[in-house]
Amino acid sequence: MAQPMQDANMTRSSPLERMIQEQIMDRGIRDERVLSALRSVPRDKFFPDDSRKHAFADRSTAIGHGQTISQPYMVALMTQRLEVQPKHRVLEVGTGSGYQTAVLSKLAGEVWTVERLKPLLDEAFERLMAMGFRNVHYRFGDGTLGWPQAAPFDRILITAGAPQLPRELLLNQLAEGGVAVVPIGPREEQMLVAIHRVGDKLKVTDIRSCRFVKLIGKEGWNQE
Repeated sequence: MAQPMQDANMTRSSPLERMIQEQIMDRGIRDERVLSALRSVPRDKFFPDDSRKHAFADRSTAIGHGQTISQPYMVALMTQRLEVQPKHRVLEVGTGSGYQTAVLSKLAGEVWTVERLKPLLDEAFERLMAMGFRNVHYRFGDGTLGWPQAAPFDRILITAGAPQLPRELLLNQLAEGGVAVVPIGPREEQMLVAIHRVGDKLKVTDIRSCRFVKLIGKEGWNQE
């Protein structure tokens, strides 16, 4: 009986478990399904070799091509507020490293993810396939256009800062009663909001201030 106890102690002291306890649970994230998903996705595997030592740090980290992998707490917060259920169809705008995609994959029925930077999409695809994720669909293109052929989606998550509410995407592709989580606002600081669709109305609730890379596309910022 001693060996399982030793393993449990080792698990609790691992960098991943310390990250979850100190950065996520201690800040109020208590959804057990979200915590379980975070525990089951090896965050360090989504980092370039030269920055892997920062995988569990309490901040976002560059992953190349001007993009970042979000702070662990922000991933947890956005995921919790999205309220993903096992049968849900989820659209993710901005695949990035694929880390948030993997977390969503653990919670949803299927995930459709769109990325405008081909090298990042290719790397995320190879990484997630190698890790056994089979309920994710990938597309290269403007994420603000969504994925019309697969719509409507029960949930939509946008992982980059939009200048304003992407109404066309949400009204055309978010299902009735669906929820979206999006950072909205100026380039230097946005407000993370939760959006609930009720008929043709989008009810917006502020969550907290944040700072994301720019959402580029038809309903985002122009490419500079």
